[in-house]
Amino acid sequence: MPNFMDLLGLCKLKVVALILLTAVVGMFLSVPAPYLPDLVLVLIASSGIGLAAASAAVFNHIVDEQIDMQMSRTDQRPLPQGKVSRKQALVWGVFLGVMGLGILQFFVNTLTMILTFSSLIGYAVIYTLYLKRATPQNIVIGGAAGAAPPILGWTAITGAAGIEQAFLLFLIVFIWTPPHFWALAIHRVEEYKKVKVPMLPVTHGLAYTRAQILLYTVLLLLVSVLPYLVGMSGLIYLLAALILGLIFLGYGIKIYKNPDDKKLPLAAFLYSINYLMLLFAALLLDHYWLILL
Repeated sequence: MPNFMDLLGLCKLKVVALILLTAVVGMFLSVPAPYLPDLVLVLIASSGIGLAAASAAVFNHIVDEQIDMQMSRTDQRPLPQGKVSRKQALVWGVFLGVMGLGILQFFVNTLTMILTFSSLIGYAVIYTLYLKRATPQNIVIGGAAGAAPPILGWTAITGAAGIEQAFLLFLIVFIWTPPHFWALAIHRVEEYKKVKVPMLPVTHGLAYTRAQILLYTVLLLLVSVLPYLVGMSGLIYLLAALILGLIFLGYGIKIYKNPDDKKLPLAAFLYSINYLMLLFAALLLDHYWLILL
């Protein structure tokens, strides 16, 4: 029997934490300041969304087991190491998914459960099983599943009320996803070639991918100011979005202009994670700054 830590190793806890951050921010932004959402509902919805996200991660591990065995970035995962069998992983993934969706259905609302289930299927099946191996636009198309959590958080608190504002948060994560993953893909391009996964730098070359990263970082900077332009957020968020976005754009420009710098893509990938965390933290701070004074 696998130990619990090996099972947790299938859940991509860092990814789940980032997903939960964007979902929780969606929950708080769905309620006009200075009011707070029902904190018990926030905890319940977060547990349901988190369990479903962990389930999707487990299924990703199962589908990618053969690929993971051949890549140095992933060959230490529980399945390639033989610490967890495919059957055990499957049972664990189903358990997490059923628990998460059940919590959302019985203690949150049906809309959030359906959207969460759709996101789970989008990532674990459509992206991992098909798109990842079928098209270099896998990240762009599949990114919709990873961008859903702010909407899930929003609907968990308000249902469909004001959901159009949640789509702005969705759009930010959706546009953020390609430069985030393509920077890593450049860093690991030889491994993706070896396992024949058609990531953009494999199919279209490094120069084209660098240009796309630059294009998307420009687009992300523009999209990130939309919450301010529509009156959803204020100057605190705008300042943070501009500073964080310009730094990200700086990475995009450097990657484009310095193709021989092998360290830049990984540095950009790592910064992109901090960018998203800080951007959503700024959304939350801006929403409640008067309370904090």
